[in-house]
Amino acid sequence: MKASFIEKDGNVAKFEIEFTAEEFENALIDAYKLNKDQFRVDGFRKGKAPRKLIMQHYGEQIFDEEALDGLLQKAYPNALIEMEIEPIDRPSLNVPELRHGEGFTVKIEVAQAPEIEVKDYEGVVVKAVEYTISDEDVDKQIEQAQTRGARILEVEREAQDGDTVDIDYVGSVDGVEFAGGADKGQDLVLGSGMFIPGFEEQIVGKKAGEEVTVSVTFPEEYHSEELAGKVAEFAVKINAVKTEEKPELNDEFAQDVSEFDTLDELKADIREKLTEQADKRAEFEVKDAILEKIFDANEVDVPEVMVDDQLEEMLKEFEREIKQQGMKLEQYFQMTKQVPAELREKIKGDAYKRVKMKLIVQNIARLQGFTATDEEVEAELNGMAEQYNMEKEKMREILGDFQVKLLKDDLINKKAVDYIYENAIVENE
Repeated sequence: MKASFIEKDGNVAKFEIEFTAEEFENALIDAYKLNKDQFRVDGFRKGKAPRKLIMQHYGEQIFDEEALDGLLQKAYPNALIEMEIEPIDRPSLNVPELRHGEGFTVKIEVAQAPEIEVKDYEGVVVKAVEYTISDEDVDKQIEQAQTRGARILEVEREAQDGDTVDIDYVGSVDGVEFAGGADKGQDLVLGSGMFIPGFEEQIVGKKAGEEVTVSVTFPEEYHSEELAGKVAEFAVKINAVKTEEKPELNDEFAQDVSEFDTLDELKADIREKLTEQADKRAEFEVKDAILEKIFDANEVDVPEVMVDDQLEEMLKEFEREIKQQGMKLEQYFQMTKQVPAELREKIKGDAYKRVKMKLIVQNIARLQGFTATDEEVEAELNGMAEQYNMEKEKMREILGDFQVKLLKDDLINKKAVDYIYENAIVENE
């Protein structure tokens, strides 16, 4: 396979891929092996007929299309990487008449991201952002560590806010039990707001072994229309009342939860880490403010196909997030009383903004001549491999050449964002 660039006509890249007779023959053999079970030839069991006999019975070109697809599936993405073409749409192919025993050349045209002359991206004036870490911030981290190390103990006293109660309950409306309104051995943290408003307050003050009737009104906007706005009663049995016993804050606590010998050392380390996080957050917000100004200063003719592709990706991302919350997309639409078209319209503006911003950053990188070295890409791969606890070459194999190229593009875009940040004027209040 040999790829050759022809020319660039506007935003359309034109190139060709040449295949040898041997490559075509090998592709035909692969196509035959993959599809031979689909053909019947008298005198042969299904899948056992030779290729030449199948071609005689079903046509000389029976495997040509499959062979061509097999060749292009490998050659096309490799050619894009080799010629540094980033397509934004499906390619247009000009395929000659295929002849067995001969090579051939496929001419390809594909639209790519437009080159734009970005203006006003140096010397952007923005306000500085600063976050300070207080003693209260450090104490919150300590409290979280205390909570993680807490023991849960059953108590015989009355339940209080913050306690966990183990309960059995059965709910009914007008004396009729409703679906999903009963459970046994349910742990409920009082004051958490996990149950219907008013439910938890009626458990406070009860002891293990007590039974109580809890009366509540479902919210008008409740997701189940059958229950929305209805008054319900729950027969509740308190099985146990449990409370947290947190470890005492002292040097021994610091030794148990960290590598430090004293509580003061632990607090100092927490403050340092929180400060690093705050500085990164401030830098991110300043960079975002700079990009917003550059975004507003530049008119970009954004290809609709790029917006459509970005929109589809965002919808898939949204669906993944919904699933992580234990909900299907259909349930989301029912609950929000939305239709898919409304969600698409709502997200489309954000899709346009993402694409425009991406084009601006890419073209700043182009105008400044930024590249990513092999060493930088290797370092990124090393970091990913360590994160997922695997060998670097295995990580490269999993990603594939095209994803490694996207990784390289991300490194280049980061350099562009760092450049505009370093050349901005960040004013203190």
